[in-house]
Amino acid sequence: MARAVGDLLAEFDAELEDEVSIPPSWNVAPTDAVPIVLERLVDDNAAPRQVRQLHVARWGLVPSWAKDPGIGSRMINARSESVLEKPAFRKAVKSRRCAVPADGYYEWKQGPGKAKQPYYVHPGGEHGLVFAGLYEWWKDPSLPEGQPGHWLLSTSILTADTPPPGTESTIFGKLTELHDRVPLPMDKTTMEAWLDPQADDAAALVDLVRSGVKDAAADWQVESVGKEVGNVRNNGPELIRPVEALF
Repeated sequence: MARAVGDLLAEFDAELEDEVSIPPSWNVAPTDAVPIVLERLVDDNAAPRQVRQLHVARWGLVPSWAKDPGIGSRMINARSESVLEKPAFRKAVKSRRCAVPADGYYEWKQGPGKAKQPYYVHPGGEHGLVFAGLYEWWKDPSLPEGQPGHWLLSTSILTADTPPPGTESTIFGKLTELHDRVPLPMDKTTMEAWLDPQADDAAALVDLVRSGVKDAAADWQVESVGKEVGNVRNNGPELIRPVEALF
């Protein structure tokens, strides 16, 4: 995720509630800070209005009932098939839905023995990705009210089974070779529906996002990249530079 705050605000027609800083990263890891886009109903002279905002959240959702934020490292993804029932996600999917912008993501292919080859999955054009996500607020009981960090904003990305390859695209055959799960992308129309805070049929929204994955991912490309991406201490544009695959 290497887009600037101003570019994200323009792309999503969003505003800031507070000033945020989002350093570019080519190797986002669980618990790192990532941008999210959400919509809220705010009271404006007693007349509620819908506002779209850009926030920074910790990747790995921390449920409001968690005793500490450590659980978030295991909540970076939410399975769309069970998101309506899982205690960690069922409240968020009804009222705290968000969009998670990214430029692409990495996946690893298992080779002979212990060999693995990383791949970079990204759109074919100049546009970025936007994944269906959830967000949650967690209150740190060890910090006094009003102190920075008293409230932690976190997020998770919805996933689904990788669609089987079809005649309309070959990308899904390549994705299936890498992993049996795929993060759920959204086009603009789907995102508008997903973010709407007044929409109350969460099941229908999840179905909408799942049904649009083939169209939203039709122009994705898969390129082999260097194994340096496997170390979170490595971070720079060279990580997405294509290299010859090992196998």
